[in-house]
Amino acid sequence: MCRWAAYIGAPIYLEDIVSRPGHSLVRQSHEATHCHTAVNADGFGIAWYGDREEPGLYRDVMPAWSDPNLRSLTATVKSHLFMAHVRASTGTATSRNNCHPFTVGRWTFMHNGQFGGYDTYRRSAEVLIPDEVYRHRKGATDSEALFLTAIAMGLDQDPLAAMARATAQFEALARERGTAPFVRLTAAFSDGQRLYALRYASDEHAPTLFHRWSPTRGGRAVVSEPLESDEGDWLEVPPGSFCIFEGEEVTVHPFTPALVAAAA
Repeated sequence: MCRWAAYIGAPIYLEDIVSRPGHSLVRQSHEATHCHTAVNADGFGIAWYGDREEPGLYRDVMPAWSDPNLRSLTATVKSHLFMAHVRASTGTATSRNNCHPFTVGRWTFMHNGQFGGYDTYRRSAEVLIPDEVYRHRKGATDSEALFLTAIAMGLDQDPLAAMARATAQFEALARERGTAPFVRLTAAFSDGQRLYALRYASDEHAPTLFHRWSPTRGGRAVVSEPLESDEGDWLEVPPGSFCIFEGEEVTVHPFTPALVAAAA
């Protein structure tokens, strides 16, 4: 399983989340504690928002702990909203195009989890992506396919409904042609104004997801694992939740893909 971290709030240096904390994302890339895969060395990526609508993006296939360019970038770039990811592949190649986050226009997306047996229905999953969106397909991951399917299903208009519909379609394929566990999913995505995150699984083993508001920074971190062991105020997001983070405000909705799909 991958690990990721996101931030929204007053501008801070990227390193304040990515590399400086005691259990930073870089530390998690070789010493994760809340997942079955302790080492996440199949590439990394960072997307950050600045003065322009579209985000900056830096991705590479090196382990996050060994890239001096990453250390330099995170030490000098400030942002009010950014997302970072370290990858543990579930079967697709280690390539830059398969590294998260993925971006299309103003949207940025990253994912931790799996759709069981994806290789057996990959072609059917990609059929869900219409031609006008499929041109953005660069890699081969289920994560990018889910993101592009959600865009096609109305991510701009209703992020919750679009992501629920896309997840329901992928889960249906996994149940019909894949293997258990059918879905284990945490994801974060953003339009540059709000940060969205969700936690969901088809069984009782949803990947972990936490968030914490820092009054000293004036911002919120949303993470796979808490960044410091001595901070007791991290809040765990319950399974089956869709969160919207905007400023200090947090809104949590139920995330029920099957019900949303049935009502569509």
